[in-house]
Amino acid sequence: MRVDKYLWCIRYFKTRSIATKACKEGKVRVNGDLIKPSREIYPTDKITVRKNQINYELMVLDTPDNRVGAKLVDIYCKDITPQEALQKLDLLKYSKDYYRKKGAGRPTKKDRRDIDDWFIEKNDENESES
Repeated sequence: MRVDKYLWCIRYFKTRSIATKACKEGKVRVNGDLIKPSREIYPTDKITVRKNQINYELMVLDTPDNRVGAKLVDIYCKDITPQEALQKLDLLKYSKDYYRKKGAGRPTKKDRRDIDDWFIEKNDENESES
């Protein structure tokens, strides 16, 4: 089975064209080698997929005939991603938790309250100095 079709079948990518694009961009490796989307995969192959700034590692157990349900994915692949990589994902979530780019539109209600509190603190400091 083609590697792009396999990654789509085990639900690592939403569409097959996205899986093909990832292979062409060099984000997918099989047994450590950069590959084309048409590369055939076999059981015991080790696939490394770079997705969302994390290198996921998969061990191919079997090849499905068609796209499988989420509950059946474990029959066809084994996730051998190191725990350190998954912990990096948690850190990325926390770092992006409260970050807005400049010019991202109107401030949210929380942003507005924070701005008001900041101005009130500055005014209190100026009055106490006088």
